[in-house]
Amino acid sequence: MTVLVSFMCGSHPRHLYIANELYKNGLLKSLVVEKREAFIPSPDPNWSQEDKALFIKHFKIRDESENKFFKDIPLDFFKSKVPVLEVSKDELNSEKTLEFFNQDKADVLLTYGVHKISDEIIDNFQNNAFNIHGGLSPEFKGCITMFWPFYLLRPNWAGMTVHRLTKRLDGGDILHQCVPTLEYGDRMHDVANKAIVKLCSDLCLILKSIKDGSALKTVKQSRNGKLWISEDWTVSHLHLIYDFYKDKIVDMYLNGEIYSPEVKLVNFFDSNSCKE
Repeated sequence: MTVLVSFMCGSHPRHLYIANELYKNGLLKSLVVEKREAFIPSPDPNWSQEDKALFIKHFKIRDESENKFFKDIPLDFFKSKVPVLEVSKDELNSEKTLEFFNQDKADVLLTYGVHKISDEIIDNFQNNAFNIHGGLSPEFKGCITMFWPFYLLRPNWAGMTVHRLTKRLDGGDILHQCVPTLEYGDRMHDVANKAIVKLCSDLCLILKSIKDGSALKTVKQSRNGKLWISEDWTVSHLHLIYDFYKDKIVDMYLNGEIYSPEVKLVNFFDSNSCKE
């Protein structure tokens, strides 16, 4: 019998894309959606005109890329399919959310694109609560973690991690990691979106492979890595990506113009690669 998932996610297209893939694969039992900030934010009015223009360009390219990879699925689509709860950030860990889960409990809790989940909600799913993290932990934990591999000229390190939910931010044992296949013409945001598509496909296969409540095998994070915080990023970082490298870091990597070491992944499908 296939496991069923309660999915807590943000309200952006990439979040609802995963919700839809879980639904199409017969895995989605219920959905909690946290209303997130504007998808295209406004630049700081105190910035220079050059920085403002670059900031707008960055998020415009992100919007174009996500429109290419993810169909804009209205939330109402899910309301006729599965139980749906819409919450604000303040309501995310409320009694209302706990009661929603208790009414029709699923086998597994998955989170993606939401703020920190309370221990009470995690404990409600015993040892089957996992987070989808955009970034390869432990090297890229925290915020904006699909940007830093490009800034550090390691485009092959832009990937996704699924890990157990714990009190430590992005520090739980790892279930699976993946990176997309890099191709000529890929821009920074394209790689991030391809990683989401790849992870979603892998994750549906993983969940379908679990029968009769079998435990999900995970690997301990044995290194501290780096916790990136929002204050690490400034608009000035964009100049390296767009002005100096013209958003062609993938092409340069594939041409051998820049070097990046091979990344070691925790792969659920290959027990030999699950060792650190």
